[in-house]
Amino acid sequence: MASPAVAKDIRVTEDGFPTAHPPHDLAAEKAVLRAMLRSPQAVADIVEIIAGPDFYRPAHEHIYNGVLTVYARGESPDAFNVATELDKHDRLTKAGGHVYLHTLAGEPAAPATWKESAKRVLATSVLRRTLQATARIEDLVAEGVPHDLDAFTDTVQAEIHAATLLDRAHIPPDRPLTDILEGVLDEIEATGSQSGNGPTGVPTGFSDLDLLTGGFQPGQFIIIAARPTMGSSTLALNFLRTAAVKHRIPAALFSLEGRRTDITMRLLSAEARVALHHMRSNTMTDDDWTRLGRRITDVSDAPLYIQDDNYATFADLRAHCRRLHARHGLGLIVVDKLQLIPYGTRHRTSRYEEVSDICLGLTHLARELQVPVVAVSTLSRGPEQRTDKKPVISDLRDSGALEDNADLVILIHREDAYEKDSPRAGEADLILAKHRYGPTATLTVAHQDHYGRFVDMAP
Repeated sequence: MASPAVAKDIRVTEDGFPTAHPPHDLAAEKAVLRAMLRSPQAVADIVEIIAGPDFYRPAHEHIYNGVLTVYARGESPDAFNVATELDKHDRLTKAGGHVYLHTLAGEPAAPATWKESAKRVLATSVLRRTLQATARIEDLVAEGVPHDLDAFTDTVQAEIHAATLLDRAHIPPDRPLTDILEGVLDEIEATGSQSGNGPTGVPTGFSDLDLLTGGFQPGQFIIIAARPTMGSSTLALNFLRTAAVKHRIPAALFSLEGRRTDITMRLLSAEARVALHHMRSNTMTDDDWTRLGRRITDVSDAPLYIQDDNYATFADLRAHCRRLHARHGLGLIVVDKLQLIPYGTRHRTSRYEEVSDICLGLTHLARELQVPVVAVSTLSRGPEQRTDKKPVISDLRDSGALEDNADLVILIHREDAYEKDSPRAGEADLILAKHRYGPTATLTVAHQDHYGRFVDMAP
């Protein structure tokens, strides 16, 4: 029986492929390039399907990149112009030379359309990346029982996810500051031109909060925190309703303490303005049924995914996030509650360390998927030991990593939770205690407990 080292030498080529002939389709690659050299319209279509690294033959990747450079200048990407561009950067020989370029452009058109050929090039590229990922995973397995099982499973999932993700970000070129500045100025100008048309990110449903933050932005990690019964889960559901029901932005809720049927009932109560206790006690009036009927279609059509599974580890939850995002293109992810997530199998010295790792994992997930991730957390008893009961950011429980990694921290305070006869009954303060890209503030909203929702105060 061959040793793992010998097996590896037999299985993997110098390029990292497990066979000497990895999947490829040179005829499809030539058909794609031929179409690009003949038609600017083909360039526009094909660039949305494949990128340079998807080509198996290195010469074809050079030609592809040359075509895009010429096309970006507004010139015709024909064989002559592309050859001139490649020669300018000493890449013409690597691309096969003048003869290969002109022969490629002059060959008869392929029977398949250029889009079909591009999809075949992409498919073989995915197969090659999957084989490479498989080889790397087999290397990990050959090392024996992993010391850190969580790190092992996350690495395996990340390898497969990266290999099979079709709408992936290709490796970008070097980005000098001058190029970045141009994009930033364009974004500022675009933001200014849509002033008054809503936030630039995922709307929160609260006008003052959207004004301060521009909505939840891609890649942000957001913390909602409060003492029990203050409404942290309710606020999170508010954000989900605004995104999925009102704006049709795909969103997912990972609830570790509520059943999906209970959450859906709260969602219907908030949307239809039907008292939640009427639903639960089977005392719905005719008016309640009428209001529910008016909203049921919009709610049922909302791209909202409610997951109430009991995840064994944080790695499982993260993998589910990746799968949902790959299938549905999520625009918002909410995790309720952070303290209930089990990190995994590796022993940690304290809950503080475990929550820190979970927090860092959610931060990385938000950046990886470029989706705002909202985590619901519980505050310590600190507010109850103060006279005014108002929470501060240092009341975040279990880990300083929550404050360190969060882009936004929203704390909830309600005076009527402590004083039933408070003159501010029915009001709630959303305390923006941390705002990485702007000012902090305290925003007052209305708390409609019977409907299980927060809303903007009436003007």
